[in-house]
Amino acid sequence: MEQVKPRREQYAESTRRALLDTGLGLFTERGYANVSAEELVRAAGLSRGALYHHFERGKQGLFVAVFEELEVRASRRVRDAMAGESDPWRRALAGVEAFLAICTDPDYREIVLLQGPIALGWQRWRELDQRHLHGQLRAGLAALRDLGLVQDHPTDLMAAAVYGALTEISVAIATADDPARARERAGLLVRSLLEGLRTAG
Repeated sequence: MEQVKPRREQYAESTRRALLDTGLGLFTERGYANVSAEELVRAAGLSRGALYHHFERGKQGLFVAVFEELEVRASRRVRDAMAGESDPWRRALAGVEAFLAICTDPDYREIVLLQGPIALGWQRWRELDQRHLHGQLRAGLAALRDLGLVQDHPTDLMAAAVYGALTEISVAIATADDPARARERAGLLVRSLLEGLRTAG
């Protein structure tokens, strides 16, 4: 039998969820710099104390939580896309295509790619982004190398090169006048880059 959570715990979870949803909406619509802590709590129907209770650094803490939640969802979508392919090479391409598609999602595009580096600073943004997606990329390249499907370069070096390319490409998609078209072209480019690492096997 599933245990029912205490009412206090349920309230805490619902309060945190309300702040996350409000933050996502306002940050996406107006930008991190243009939203105050007072506006966030007022829109959520909560007190300023509730914001600092759930997010230690207030507005910035909330932004980080929203950012990481989007990264977790992105990581899950990439993993699910890869799980649908049995062939190792096609599995890798499916993961890349899923990531490029995510870059055109309004929430991810605005929060992670456009506002993230500004609100968090480049170093912190890179650290958080790598925490969620870099590991998947490295593991995928290691698997391809072990199978002899890509050239025998050091895994960390390959991961750094491909991650760097994908990072810049993702920003190019986010800042393009036509993100969908940019994503389509990026898919062709990334396939060409990966083919350059591929072996005859």
